Formats: sequence, structure tokens, C-alpha cells
Amino acid sequence: MARPFLTAAWRDLLLLNWRVDRSLLQPHVPEGTELDPWEGDYYVSLVGFRFLDLAVKGLPAVGHRDFPEINLRFYVRREVEGEIRRGVVFICELTPHRIVEWVARVVYNEPYKTLPMRGEVNEEKTQYVLQQAGQWQGMAARPAGDWHEPAEEARETFLIEHYWGYNRQSNGDTMEYEVTHPTWRTRAAQLARFDLDVESLYGPQWAEALADEPDAVVLAEGSEVTVFSGARI
Repeated sequence: MARPFLTAAWRDLLLLNWRVDRSLLQPHVPEGTELDPWEGDYYVSLVGFRFLDLAVKGLPAVGHRDFPEINLRFYVRREVEGEIRRGVVFICELTPHRIVEWVARVVYNEPYKTLPMRGEVNEEKTQYVLQQAGQWQGMAARPAGDWHEPAEEARETFLIEHYWGYNRQSNGDTMEYEVTHPTWRTRAAQLARFDLDVESLYGPQWAEALADEPDAVVLAEGSEVTVFSGARI
């Protein structure tokens, strides 16, 4: 049985979500998984959040207890003995701390990069920005609804209720790891800023896919989380 590798709190999540063609995602699907659609559509999400109270194998990560991250991800699933495991695959994860990048790459082979980053969360907006080529750029949204627990069949539920991580290892194998947390409350939001240089961060194919306004902008409260050690499948 897998043991917890890290515990933390993921708070104040901002999700920008686009419908994309499955052909964009298929080359990145790890062996043993398949794309997970919602009502026939395939989604990619840019997710900014606060990473709080990080502890690795029970030891607090001193100096790394409150920092922002931004990740670009899409959604997959895997059937195991009749159970459907719904998970995410990361195209790239951005952090302001090199030690976080190093641990994630060594332990999970996650595609991390380190850049200067800041987060701002208040009653008027949720914003996450990074510095690249001397310029600050980022994403932000304003609340446009009340906090609520989304219905089981809602798109918001689909976007936040994926409890497994999958990634391709250097030899082509797939690593699987579980993430546990309680159900998150969400609220609708309006896009207030999106000036990330997507092409330089992720590549021209992603810049084209994310050129239009997002199909859904969602805020999620977040919670304490546990990330378990991974296993190859």
C-alpha cells in the first residue's frame, strides 16, 4: 500500500479551462491511460493556487510554507479491476523554488520549471503572476457567484475531482500516484487578466489552443491534501 509522500494545503485555486481537440492531447497521454472527456469534450486547464504548509514524509519544508504555483494539465482515466481512476497529466508545472522542482523531477519525473512568482488573493480578485524575460505576466479573475458545492454532474466537479496523477517516465513507463482531499467548494468567476506568454512557456501549439477566452473560469477554495508515493504501472 502506498504511503504518504507529502502533505500540504492547496488553497485559493483559479482554473482557466479550454475545450481543445483531442489530437493536441493524445501525444501526451501516458501508456495505460486514456483521455477523459466531459460530455464529449476534452479540456485543458491552467491552474494557479497557493501551496501552503508543505511537509515531505512528515518533515516540514522550512522556508517553503507559502508559495504560488501554476500548472497546465489535462484529464485522463484508467480502469483498474472495474474501478475508474480519474486523473491528471501535467504539461508543465511552474514554481518559484528550485528545491521543489528538483524533488518533483527526481521523485515523480514531473515537468517542473522554476520562475519568480507571486500570488494575490482578496475579496475582489485572485491573481497569480510570474516573471519571464524581465516582464511580469499572469492570470486573474474576479468572483461572479457564491461559494457552493457543485453538483456531481457539473463541469466544475469534473475539473476538480480527479484524484490520481499520471506521468510518463524516461523509459516510457507510466507512474501513477494518488492525491486525496475533501470535496472543494467552487464559485463562478470572470476573467480579469490573462497575459501569459503561452508560446514561450509551453510551445506554439498551446498558444494556438489557448488563444481564445477560456470556456470556463472557476475559483475553488481548496483544502489540505495528501500526495502518496507513486508506482509504475
